[in-house]
Amino acid sequence: MTQENKLIIPDRLRSPLEQRLKSWESLLMLVAITIFVANSFASPYFLNAWNLSDATFNFTEKAMIAFAMALLIISGEIDLSVASIIALASTAMGAAAQVGIGTEGLILVGLTVGLMCGATNGVLVTRFGLPSIVVTIGTMSLFRGISFIILGDQAYRGYPQDFAYFGQGYLWWVISFEFILFIILAIVYGIILHMTNFGRAVYAIGNNPTGALFSGIRVNRVKFILFLLTGLMSGVAAICLTSRLGSTRPSIAFGWELEIVTMVVLGGVNILGGSGSIPGVLIAAFVMGLVTFGLGLLNVPGIVMSIVIGALLISVIALPRLWSVWRT
Repeated sequence: MTQENKLIIPDRLRSPLEQRLKSWESLLMLVAITIFVANSFASPYFLNAWNLSDATFNFTEKAMIAFAMALLIISGEIDLSVASIIALASTAMGAAAQVGIGTEGLILVGLTVGLMCGATNGVLVTRFGLPSIVVTIGTMSLFRGISFIILGDQAYRGYPQDFAYFGQGYLWWVISFEFILFIILAIVYGIILHMTNFGRAVYAIGNNPTGALFSGIRVNRVKFILFLLTGLMSGVAAICLTSRLGSTRPSIAFGWELEIVTMVVLGGVNILGGSGSIPGVLIAAFVMGLVTFGLGLLNVPGIVMSIVIGALLISVIALPRLWSVWRT
């Protein structure tokens, strides 16, 4: 059979087993297993239960944001200000802690600041029609700039003792509170995206926003909610990260936006919108966590890790095109 006459079998006509074996998630799972095995041979400390537990802190906070970011990118938008939202929310919590506000109040402050920042991005994109990449590059500088103005080269400390539980507490043995929260959020966002009308609307908007609008979907409203969710998850991540570190500096979470976007795209979410899955992002989170933790055990410098993350981002944008050719 010539290349021109090559029979292309649609995915819906393939067997369920074949579809799963040729899915992006299956490839990622294979990569994750390979990295896990390689790390176990590369370092004698890798398979220690407490070390593996510590490894989860390399990705859980970023993945919390990545779940919401996945929905936003599928809809055709993006938020590059998430790391700066963490900085501003953490700064606000630090200021609140200095005047004696307790743990419950600090949580409320962190979530509120995250929501307000998300709402700011959402209004600028949906009400004024500005490109999300331009808006969030601007607010990325704005939010972190406010943190630098407030703190300068200083740091906030003195958080309540029970506040440390969110970033340092364990529910059972080596299972941390953060890891359980990460799993719960993965399930919640998986249900939202794959099992609700809202999730179907997100896919429809990402594939054809004009068609979605004429189908009765309130496109701007859905996108505004997605920006709110991304801001809220940034607030949640700020609570966990600040709790884990026990202090706040304006440089907190610096550069995380690159890693979060890489995590989402590595998970199979099309950077142009319209396709992607939460299970893919979930597996990608483990892949990136295993990579960074393995390199850390080998004392690889941070700059090399940044190079690896950058290479991953470029690779995962190019690989889906090659992957789709192979599948046909």
